Amino acid sequence: MNFIYIDDIDLPEVQIYQRLRENAFSKDGSFIADSPKVVGLLIESGVVIKSIFATQAYYDTHRDFLERYTIPAAYVAPKAVLEQIVGHRLHHNVMMHGIRPAETPLELLDDQIIMLDEISNTDNIGAIARSAAALGIGSYLIPKQGPHPYARRALRVSMGHIGKLKFHRYDDIKETIQALKKRGYRIFAAEVTQNSTPLSQVKVPQKWVLLMGHEQLGISEEILSLCDEVVTIEMEEGIKSFNVAIAASIMMYQFKHHHLS
Repeated sequence: MNFIYIDDIDLPEVQIYQRLRENAFSKDGSFIADSPKVVGLLIESGVVIKSIFATQAYYDTHRDFLERYTIPAAYVAPKAVLEQIVGHRLHHNVMMHGIRPAETPLELLDDQIIMLDEISNTDNIGAIARSAAALGIGSYLIPKQGPHPYARRALRVSMGHIGKLKFHRYDDIKETIQALKKRGYRIFAAEVTQNSTPLSQVKVPQKWVLLMGHEQLGISEEILSLCDEVVTIEMEEGIKSFNVAIAASIMMYQFKHHHLS
């Protein structure tokens, strides 16, 4: 590795680690990830690495792993210097500057898809990605107007597991649902309605899309009318709903393990 020791916090080469906060990306699709677990999983997933910025202890611990990959620049500094550059206290000892992988075209997504409608919370984007990866749901369909799954916070909450998923960001939800139907998917909407199918009774085909709604607003009647079936989790009386990430996890598990033969 090409080690570069940093003692000047104003060096242009490391300012990217301060600039790329949360949903900020540069024109080349750059992102910043942090923590050993997240960085390690993203590297294993094959993302293009621009640089790593870490303490000497991190490089010493992970030397054998890192030497298997191409790392153009390995910046080294004490943790206090890292914190000065990023502008806040760190609970880890490594950051990585990488390039987001290309999105997967809609027609190349898997037979089982988790889809989000107007999710606004970056933590939920990451939490759902982590659950999808854990449950073997390999495709993630999200709106372009919402948080990006490679946003810094989403990466951290996903623990880097977004790197295991194909993802596609759509422009128009109505057009996307119709396109998915033409490709043979059955569209299930997660919502509480008078005619919802209880989750324990749902019959799941081989090709399906599970659509989760906005954290507070849910899924609109207009969008529900485009879906093939509305599914709800049975809950105790007086409890309206789960957090969307928890609901998605419960439903993905049921859909994954109870599909029709």
